[in-house]
Amino acid sequence: MTTTQARQDTLGEATLGELAEGLRGELIRPSDPSYDDARSIWNAAHDKSPALIVRCKGVADVIRAVEFARSEGLTLAVRGGGHSIPGFSTTDGGLVIDLSPMKAVRIDPDRHRIVAQGGCTWGDVDAEAQAFGLAVTGGLVSSTGVAGFTLGGGIGWLVRKAGLACDNLVGADVVTADGRYLHTSESENPELLWALRGGGGNFGVVTSFEFRAHEVGPTVFAGLVFYPGDRAADVLRGFGTAAAAAPDELSLAINLTTAPPLPFLPAEVHGKPIVAVLGMWSGQPEAGDTATRPFRELAPVVADLFGPMPYNAMQTLLDPLFPRGLRNYFRSAFFSDLDATTVDALVSAHSAVPNGLSELHVHHLGGAMGRVPSDATAFGTRDREYILNVVARSEDASGYGAAVEWARAAGSSLGPSAASYVNFTGETNEDIVRASYPPATYERLVAIKNAYDPTNLFHLNQNIRPASA
Repeated sequence: MTTTQARQDTLGEATLGELAEGLRGELIRPSDPSYDDARSIWNAAHDKSPALIVRCKGVADVIRAVEFARSEGLTLAVRGGGHSIPGFSTTDGGLVIDLSPMKAVRIDPDRHRIVAQGGCTWGDVDAEAQAFGLAVTGGLVSSTGVAGFTLGGGIGWLVRKAGLACDNLVGADVVTADGRYLHTSESENPELLWALRGGGGNFGVVTSFEFRAHEVGPTVFAGLVFYPGDRAADVLRGFGTAAAAAPDELSLAINLTTAPPLPFLPAEVHGKPIVAVLGMWSGQPEAGDTATRPFRELAPVVADLFGPMPYNAMQTLLDPLFPRGLRNYFRSAFFSDLDATTVDALVSAHSAVPNGLSELHVHHLGGAMGRVPSDATAFGTRDREYILNVVARSEDASGYGAAVEWARAAGSSLGPSAASYVNFTGETNEDIVRASYPPATYERLVAIKNAYDPTNLFHLNQNIRPASA
C-alpha cells in the first residue's frame, strides 16, 4: 500500500466527506478520475502523489484546507501557478491547496492599482491590466504564477523601470497557519507585508495581491537579436559597456543558448551555440530603436527581431520555449559586473551545455530595483548589477542528472560569495536560503515566522525555519 493510500485510509471516509461538504470548491482524491491531471505540475522533475488536493474557489475553502491540514497533521503544499522549480507546489502523502480556480483580477485605473487573486498567472493579469495601459513587473513566461513569483521577489522586463514585483506589492490578504484571515498593508500588519516582499511562501497562503501599477504599453519596443555563438565573449563584454549607460526604461538580458530550428534563423545555425540579447524598452516606442541600438551592434548579427510590438506579445514571447512537462532545474547567482573572469566563466559554462534545452540567462538589474533601500523589503540582494540564471532542462529522466550537475557547476563558477535568488533555486538547502538574505534580514524573517507560523506548517518553500522548529 502506498503512503498516499495509507494516509487516506487513516483519515477515513467520514472525515473526508465532512471536508468535502464544507467546500465550495472540489476535493480530489487518488481514486478520482481527475486526480492524475490535478496532481501534475509544470516541472515534470517532480512526480508526487498527494493524499488530497483541495481546489479552492474562495477564501473560505483556503481556511478550511489550512485548518484540516493542521488538525490532521498533513504536510501542506500551496499551489498558485504551479511553476515551483523545487516542486514545492506538490507533496507525497500530504494536502495540496490548489488556488488555480481563484483567478479574479480587478483594475483600478484611477488609482493605478491591480488586485489579483492567488491563482492568477501573469497572463491573466496582463490581459486585464493592458486594457487600461497598466502593468507591473511580471514573469518572463506568462504561465508563471503571480503568487510565487511575487513572494520571492519578481524579476521581469519592467524591473529597471518599476522595480521587482514585490516592490510594487502594497497590500495582501493572507490565511495564516492558525486559520486567521488577515489583511496586510503599510498601515495594517506592516511587518507581515515586509516579509511577503521577498520572504517567500513562509508566512501563510496569500489569497489576494494588491499591486501599484505603472503606465506601460499597449505598444513597446522589444524583441531579440541573435549573434554567433563563437562571439559570446565579445557580446558579453560589449553588453557590460552598453549597460552602464542604459536608462531605466530599458531592461535587457543575454541568453547563451542553442539555436532553435525556427524560420527566422538561418538553417546553418540550427542546433549550434548562439547568443541572444533580448528585452524591452518601456519608454516612448519611437525612441526604442535608438535606445536599444548599442545592444544590437555588439557583433555580426545573425538576426535582429527588435521592433514595436504589443506589451502582451513581449510578455508571451518566450512561452513556446518553456512548455509544461519538461524536467527543470535552475540555479542562480547575483554578481557585480561582466569582468574578464566572469566572461570567461560564462563562456566556459556555455561550451559545456549538456543539451539544446539548457541555457544561461544574464539579466541586467539596477535602475528602480537598485534604488529601493536594502531594508525596505525582505528581498535580499539589490547591490549587484546582474543575475545569472542557469536553466537546466531535459525531455526525460535519462538526461536530467547531467543537466543538474552542469547547472550546479555553472552556478558556482562565479564564486562562493555570489548570493542566490530564491525563485531560481532548484532545491531546498538551509545554507543557500541563509545566504540569500543579509543576516539582519534573515533574523527579522525568523521573528516574523515565529509570530505567524511557529510550528512551520508552511515549510514547503525556501524555508525560514522558526526558532521553535
